Amino acid sequence: MPQILGRSATALAAEVRAGRLDARQVVREHLDHLAHVEHRLGAYVVVRRRQALGEAEAIDARADRDRLPLAGVPVAIKDVVDVAGEATRHGSTATSGEPAAGDHEVVARLKAAGAVVIGKTRCPELCLWATSDDAGGIAVSPWDPSRSAGGSSGGSGAAVSAGTVPLALATDGLGSIRIPAAATGCFGIKPGADLLPEELDGVHHWFGMSRIGPLATTVADGSLMLAVMAGQQPGPAPQPPDAALRVAVSWAVPLPGLSATRPWVEAAIEAGRLLHHAGHEVRRADPPYDTATVNALTSRAMQAAAEDVASMGLDLTALEPRTRAHAVAGHRLSRRVPVSDEQARHWRARVAPFLAEHDVLITPAAARQPPAARAWRERSWAANLASSVAAYPFSQFWNLADTPAAVVPLWHEAGRPLAVQVIAAQGREDLVLAVAAQLEALAPWDRHAPGWGVPGGVAATAD
Repeated sequence: MPQILGRSATALAAEVRAGRLDARQVVREHLDHLAHVEHRLGAYVVVRRRQALGEAEAIDARADRDRLPLAGVPVAIKDVVDVAGEATRHGSTATSGEPAAGDHEVVARLKAAGAVVIGKTRCPELCLWATSDDAGGIAVSPWDPSRSAGGSSGGSGAAVSAGTVPLALATDGLGSIRIPAAATGCFGIKPGADLLPEELDGVHHWFGMSRIGPLATTVADGSLMLAVMAGQQPGPAPQPPDAALRVAVSWAVPLPGLSATRPWVEAAIEAGRLLHHAGHEVRRADPPYDTATVNALTSRAMQAAAEDVASMGLDLTALEPRTRAHAVAGHRLSRRVPVSDEQARHWRARVAPFLAEHDVLITPAAARQPPAARAWRERSWAANLASSVAAYPFSQFWNLADTPAAVVPLWHEAGRPLAVQVIAAQGREDLVLAVAAQLEALAPWDRHAPGWGVPGGVAATAD
């Protein structure tokens, strides 16, 4: 029988389409692996073993199995997106435990393409933090279990990195796809609104900044999942750019008083070197970050929490202290400095000339190693804010700009992954994917963390 565990989604789907593997075999082996490692990983809040095996059998019985882009591929869904029959808890015991009546549209698209949802993944309460712990556990980075898997999609990143699924759905309002990708050594992309807006409960989340996107171990897999979620017919795997690009490299930290540690700076510099040797025009250039945009992002982050509490009808006293403090601060701020569209227009107008002058921007994906894997929900609001901002200051500006941005692993330092962020102008997901594919080819990364029982392999030679 062909190898199953550790293979890419693209390869597994091809084997199922061709009849060389059954979807049930693929799903069962991943579920067995999950059961073996989850007590160390902390990635899941729900495992759908019985339902997933039944859905896999239904894939095997489909007459059109040979045309399904994700035939038999196990996927995990962040627990902010509805999966029929499962509660959507948003990382909180204060939310409703009632099962969702139906699948979110993106989940329905994944299932229609042949994917099988094997579980829902851990996130922090209301997705507010750059670590992923809740009352039930702590999602750790498989590369270093003493460190957090990031947030808020940390469970999804841990699930992919440890090989329990080849693909996971994540969401990103201030970096919550890219932060776990950096912490767990995965590829992740935040698309723009033109490709894939996020609508939860019928509204655009976090004042329009939040997006749904994939976490994967290869650029091809991430691109495949992104196309399916966007309702598109998947095309060929992304290829490196066929012409020289103007590439800016920056390690300037957008937030005052913070700096990036040398290993993360070197990652950005090395990505620039690789692209220079591949024929691109590369130079140091810093985006026009400004205090007004820092203030706009801070305002949105706090007021989004207050808005979520109100829209979900949550009892403030039932929330974790850090969440309650965040929501209360947001509510007070909304009365003095409400969120306005002008804040976003200001930043987009300010950054547009920079993104016109440069085809692609490369930054570090993080400023320092991930925070410790601990019960951050028991710590203060200030401690959570300080930890999140110090480790991950590079992502938020690109949510407000609504530009596509991806995180690409590059190499490892002291056993932990180092990664870079790739950014392009609005609507240029294709360019972000092409540059990510080139970096993958030039510096292929280890697709899974060692020590988790997953066969080895690098991204450029995944199958």
